[in-house]
Amino acid sequence: MAEPVQELAEKLRLGIRERAADDHGERAGLQLVRMAIEMTCPAGVLPSEEAVLGLYGPEPVHEGEALAKAIIETVERLTRRTKNPTADE
Repeated sequence: MAEPVQELAEKLRLGIRERAADDHGERAGLQLVRMAIEMTCPAGVLPSEEAVLGLYGPEPVHEGEALAKAIIETVERLTRRTKNPTADE
């Protein structure tokens, strides 16, 4: 009876390790997107990583939400500027 328990415990440990590796990959990808936004988008459209934790939460999906909103805000600003080139942003 102990053998199935040990097998299950090992599967759980492997699953946790795989999830941690997946999480690391997700965060690395999000960090690349953050870097691109910070380099190309207007200042102020993307909150700091610390602010994202407080505003949205700690999961990768929360960082993704903040990144998506920053991209949308940038596109909206550019669209407004194109429609009204004399407007101050």
